[in-house]
Amino acid sequence: MEINLDQTLQEGKLLRQLDALIVSHLRDHNHTQASMAVASATMTPLSTEAPSNRLLQLVAKGIAVERDEASRGVSSTALFNSASGVLSGYGALPVAPNYVDFSAVHETRGASKIFPKHETRHVSEHKNVARCARFSQDGKFLATGSADTSIKLFEISKIKQMMVGDTKDGPVRPVIRTFYDHLQPINDLDFHPQNTILISGAKDNTIKFFDFSKTVARRAFRVIQDTHNVRSVCFHPSGEYLLAGTDHPIAHLYDVNTFKCYLSANVQDLNTNSAINQVIYSSSGSMYVTASKDGSVRVWDGVSAQCVRSIVGAHMSVEATSATFTKDQRYVLSCGKDSTVKLWEVGAGRLVRQYLGATHTQFRSQAVFNETEEFILSIDELTNEVIIWDALTGEKVARWPSNHVGTPRWIEHSPAESAFVTCGTDRSVRFWKESV
Repeated sequence: MEINLDQTLQEGKLLRQLDALIVSHLRDHNHTQASMAVASATMTPLSTEAPSNRLLQLVAKGIAVERDEASRGVSSTALFNSASGVLSGYGALPVAPNYVDFSAVHETRGASKIFPKHETRHVSEHKNVARCARFSQDGKFLATGSADTSIKLFEISKIKQMMVGDTKDGPVRPVIRTFYDHLQPINDLDFHPQNTILISGAKDNTIKFFDFSKTVARRAFRVIQDTHNVRSVCFHPSGEYLLAGTDHPIAHLYDVNTFKCYLSANVQDLNTNSAINQVIYSSSGSMYVTASKDGSVRVWDGVSAQCVRSIVGAHMSVEATSATFTKDQRYVLSCGKDSTVKLWEVGAGRLVRQYLGATHTQFRSQAVFNETEEFILSIDELTNEVIIWDALTGEKVARWPSNHVGTPRWIEHSPAESAFVTCGTDRSVRFWKESV
């Protein structure tokens, strides 16, 4: 009886801790009504305190343990109930570093941090403009898409081997797969968070699914036929859903198992008729953000697909070309054709920092964080340079020649290490890594 009583008490204590973490998480991420409802239902004080993003960190650790168990033979459900293999260790994420506290951005004073020196190498070339690039979430793979309708998949370890110049066994070939299945230029790519699945969105109005665990596969094994030019694609962190930003003003939400498409119900309230350049989920999937051609940045509830924050004219009347959440989901970094990069607070929709000094008025340029969120990177179209800012102070800390013949159209940073990729109008793909 004593053992059962102790067990009951321990379980009750654990449930109370979980309830407190849920209430704190919802409140801190501006889901006020939801936090009040959970607090009332569980009799948890609404003012309960927990370390910032504690629940998110615990879930991330639990997922990492679950994946580690899976890699050691514990059964798991394959995507689409297929028998596709999984590359060894794929999807195992490194332990996330502490989040940068952007709430102190206005009070930040003193010297900016120094961005480490990088070396760069031309690693491949498409037959036409290289339009987009994406790293896998574990940083082990890189995919690039081109106007020539091809997709190249790189293994990062082989790129590094190529850069070192280790040729004992002959030339190192970092491209391990090339896919040909689109009829028009590739606009965007994304990796499934757990399975060896790569998706692509293209001007031919399709989203295609490629299994890169199969060495001989060159064509998609699943296809979503959309009604519009697919400009941006992004998997939900669970891998069960994906978002497509298209020429339609509202993001298309797809169930990846049924391919059913869902749209937000409050479209008429937004007064928008502009295409979406980019759509990205937050780290937990509780929200997603869209950057539109009308210059607006909008934040949406990841469950209800309702618009919860609309920043109209975020980049005045010109295109907002990219938008992404900070890891703590409290801020959004956006880039636009007004040659500005801006940091917005999600809760209040207020501008908290501008990053100036990079001209981008022509291409669908990106502004991206490095892997620790201490720095922001973008491209200057006029000077053909990579521009880097200290994320907290806003100071420009580096300007590096891109080494491209012509301005890069895309910049993407690895989520796992100090490395990034640029690609563009000269058809080439360049890999950058921190100098040893």
